Amino acid sequence: MKSFVGITDRDWFNLLSSTEGLSEVNFWQPSGRVVFKAISIGELFLFKLHHPENYIVGGGFFAHSTILPISMAWEAFGVANGAITLKDMRARVEKYKKLGVNKFEDYSIGCILLEQPFFLPQERWIPIPSNWSSNIVQGKTYDLTIEPGRSIWNYLQGSIRLPVMVRELQAQYGNPFFTYPRLGQGSFRVIVTDAYDRRCAVTSERTLPALEAAHIKPFAENGPLSVNNGVLLRRDLHALFDRGYLTITPEFKFEVSRKIKEEFENGHEYYQYHGSSIRLPKNKKFYPSVDFLNWHNDSIFRN
Repeated sequence: MKSFVGITDRDWFNLLSSTEGLSEVNFWQPSGRVVFKAISIGELFLFKLHHPENYIVGGGFFAHSTILPISMAWEAFGVANGAITLKDMRARVEKYKKLGVNKFEDYSIGCILLEQPFFLPQERWIPIPSNWSSNIVQGKTYDLTIEPGRSIWNYLQGSIRLPVMVRELQAQYGNPFFTYPRLGQGSFRVIVTDAYDRRCAVTSERTLPALEAAHIKPFAENGPLSVNNGVLLRRDLHALFDRGYLTITPEFKFEVSRKIKEEFENGHEYYQYHGSSIRLPKNKKFYPSVDFLNWHNDSIFRN
């Protein structure tokens, strides 16, 4: 299994390491041009401070990488972006951008979504491997099953109690094995958005600020933060879906309740889509769960 050691902004690290209760963080990249692909989902992304602080100081479990408008990154992750406010976040990003930007521009940034982040106390910071080069700008990939990556893994095991998702396969002589990370709310929103190709599942609307990731079974009702418990909808459809005026059948058909016409004497905008098939993700593992759709039909839909 691999790990990526990424060079980390000190202010970003200071804020997040002092923030309690984080389930996820956004490790942003200022350029917004290249999607990160160095490691696979569930593998470790580790934080290394800038020279001369040549130490690994924490990490998280890779869930997804994408490019987002900075406003959406802030809406999805807030302080988990490593900034107190959007204005503060913009200042930090712009410190690294090579070209000047308009202060009102909603420019794009690279986003590396990490789950279950951890931060090492200073006395347990891990020295960087001897083959780390001072010329490295963004980071370096290591195989955790062989040296020097194996030493990083051993240091981590001795430094923290790793999350439950990480376990040793004794049959493989202790080599690390990772599972799909448990998502936070921000990651759920972003991954559902990308799974549906940034288009509303009903109307095919592509105006990103108008789209929202809807929970099929609400989080408050013990619905999981998994992509198959989500669907990307236009904001007004999301509101109606949550209130039971709309649903999606287990056959992936869109249905509109007669209650819209009865209560509001309106609804043509919605009834025109009644009975239509929704747009599904390209990856079948992200299709809406039939169990969650049945739950929404039986428990929420007002028909």
